[in-house]
Amino acid sequence: MEELWRLSATDVAAAVRSKKVSAREVATSALARLDAVNPAINAVVDHRPEDVLAQAASVDAAIARNEPVGPLAGVTVTMKVNVDQEGYVNTNGLKTQRDLIARSNTPVIDNLRKAGAVILGRTNCPAFCYRWFTTNLLHGHTRNPRDPAITPGGSSGGAGSAVASGIGHIAHGTDIAGSIRYPAYACGVHGLRPTAGRIPAFNASLPERTIAAQSSAVSGPLARTIGDLRIALAGMSGRDVRDTWWVPAPLEGPAVPKRAALCLEPDGLETVPEVKAALADAARRLERTGWTVEQVESPPLREAADWQTKLWLGDNYEAQLAAAEREGDPGALACLRGNKAKVFPFDAAAFSRALTRRATLTREWLLFLEKYPVVLMPVSGELPFPDQLDMRDEASFARVWRAQLPQIAIPFLQLPGLTVSTGLVGRVPVGVQIVAGRFREDLCLAAGEAIEAGGPPSSPVDPVTS
Repeated sequence: MEELWRLSATDVAAAVRSKKVSAREVATSALARLDAVNPAINAVVDHRPEDVLAQAASVDAAIARNEPVGPLAGVTVTMKVNVDQEGYVNTNGLKTQRDLIARSNTPVIDNLRKAGAVILGRTNCPAFCYRWFTTNLLHGHTRNPRDPAITPGGSSGGAGSAVASGIGHIAHGTDIAGSIRYPAYACGVHGLRPTAGRIPAFNASLPERTIAAQSSAVSGPLARTIGDLRIALAGMSGRDVRDTWWVPAPLEGPAVPKRAALCLEPDGLETVPEVKAALADAARRLERTGWTVEQVESPPLREAADWQTKLWLGDNYEAQLAAAEREGDPGALACLRGNKAKVFPFDAAAFSRALTRRATLTREWLLFLEKYPVVLMPVSGELPFPDQLDMRDEASFARVWRAQLPQIAIPFLQLPGLTVSTGLVGRVPVGVQIVAGRFREDLCLAAGEAIEAGGPPSSPVDPVTS
């Protein structure tokens, strides 16, 4: 059989369930791939081979007893280093959390294990998960396996880099302002930001989250195929009472017309020609599979992005800045200081206005999505940035934040968003974003599969080092 780390998660799970291969063989292959390529990219910052093999043995034992195993039987999954995994450090990319050992799993890990997955290792993120670039003072710098000159994305940059290079079949990420969708875009894979409330979240090792994180930060999967995102979503989404926002929504909703809105420059976004070309190509792929695509103006996004930035960084701003100053991370400090004028002070009146406007803006989007069940728009106004661009100067910092409008706005609206990788410009990945109504990840995935089918098949890459 082909090297097991190369296979899709869907094919691996089917082979393990049918006893064509063992979960141990899959895990052994994954560990070998990790050892071979991780030194070049620094995507995985913590892993324990003996633990990985023990998890795989547990899956094999269940199959030997003819017990049912879930949709991710034997599939290797990496976890972002900002969530609790029992016995491991939840660093969030911080020296100040280097001794924060979790005593229990976050719900998404428990759900993955119930679904038969094997947790392979923990992936890097920027300090505090503030940036679309991945480096920190504790774990170091993560590289993009396709081109080390461009960012691997952030904040789930280790996740994107890992799955693109064949370290794990699926990667876990988190997203409050693009942190799943952008690494998928930058690394040339697919990434799903689910609806807030779809996948349960809770980290017992940390204080209760602020309202922005509670209501708009999500966990979700990155993978090399849309089909793998589908089974990952099913595996991650199980009920867990520790998350008070969790919603028992079905994974499949009612049928709707195959109608999509094409928004090339949503709310005035300056979209570069290469991204417009990718969107036009994706629209043609949809049309070839029976979708009707209409180019239209989007509902407001800019105001939603501004409010999301205020909620995310403005709520408890002084405490966030003090923590960043203790850490001393240059990127985190640049993020907070560079946005201070936009987010501080954030008083009770501003907080009330933010939540009030959320209802109004979300309603406008939901009405739009009644006519166009799927929206096709940029992930970013630009191709993936040169690595560390936001640290170059003030103009570059502003350029990065301006281009990321479509990522920042969607979490404020509590909508799902899917990055679909569509190809390369030279060796730089490009892709598109699909947005649908609340808890209609199925529509995102259906449109994503149609777009995926019209392009080159996805496969893991060997890291490029120069």
